[in-house]
Amino acid sequence: MKKNQKVNLLTLFLTVVLNGHGLCQSVEIFTVGFYNLENLFDPRDNPKTFDEDYTPEGRKQWTEKILEQKIDHLASVISKIGFDEVRRPPLLLGVAEVENLRVLKMLVHHKKLLPYQYEILHYDSPDARGIDVALLYQKAFFIPSQTKAYSLTLYDGKTNQKRTTRDQLVVSGWMDEEEIHCLVNHWPSRRGGQKRSESNRISAALLQQKIIDSLMGLNHKAKIISMGDFNDNPDDKSLLSLTEEQENSYRENFQPLLNPMEKLYQKGVGSLAYRDRWFLFDQILITPSLIYPKGVFFVDAKVFSPDFLKNKKGKYKGYPFRSEVQGEQLYGYSDHFPVYALLGKMK
Repeated sequence: MKKNQKVNLLTLFLTVVLNGHGLCQSVEIFTVGFYNLENLFDPRDNPKTFDEDYTPEGRKQWTEKILEQKIDHLASVISKIGFDEVRRPPLLLGVAEVENLRVLKMLVHHKKLLPYQYEILHYDSPDARGIDVALLYQKAFFIPSQTKAYSLTLYDGKTNQKRTTRDQLVVSGWMDEEEIHCLVNHWPSRRGGQKRSESNRISAALLQQKIIDSLMGLNHKAKIISMGDFNDNPDDKSLLSLTEEQENSYRENFQPLLNPMEKLYQKGVGSLAYRDRWFLFDQILITPSLIYPKGVFFVDAKVFSPDFLKNKKGKYKGYPFRSEVQGEQLYGYSDHFPVYALLGKMK
């Protein structure tokens, strides 16, 4: 299908949707997205974190040259996310697995992204490896009004020792005259097995619930976009606690989030693969207030998986073409595909 055909089909879809609501207004289409950048480390050692592998002398032999090549690849991907549909990359892009502000500045100042004038919202998290989440936004279209990083403390089930992980980033801001809240997540991994580590992601979900409840308490019609690498699929307990009705009567402000990516998962679509199975860990969830076409509203959600992001041959053919594996440099992109949502706004 040609690019202009895709755009025309999207226009037709929106015409049907709007006519179905008795509306005859022109609509501006844009995208928001999320991308796990897979170990975007600064080669300089941070003595406060366990990042020694990603230094020139470390196990990965991570150099400035390798970083620059990875930045070039990632910038190329980001510049293409949603471009076929709306002719520009995401206005808001959540990212994960970044070490610090320096690598983020290298990314947004790359020649392929510089025309879009991305700004950065980032906090150093207490994660042991020093990897964080962040939000990139095009300053011509989004004005942040408030940001906060919420820490999540985990406890070892046997020793009850504390363990830190990535923060959950909350950014509130304005698109024209409408307030949007964007939550960026990178939940605890499945290291040790899915069942053994499940309680950590349920703890992350509880923190996310509290954040959403707080925002909904201020405005029960708040437009919230929760995105991230959740390290769980749409049908796992942690995600279901956000998207299904709960019996917790004390949660007066609770409204189940909608997961538009659940249908993709049911069709076998994934954002990463492991042992010949696809997983949809990278997701974008929304509040019901984004469904009705008034102001900013949801249109569609997708996984961005063009051929150039896939392994071309071998045992892992079709998997995301990652930048390295087991210490070997593959000079690819990431072990995750990006995900994005198409949103509409009445002009």
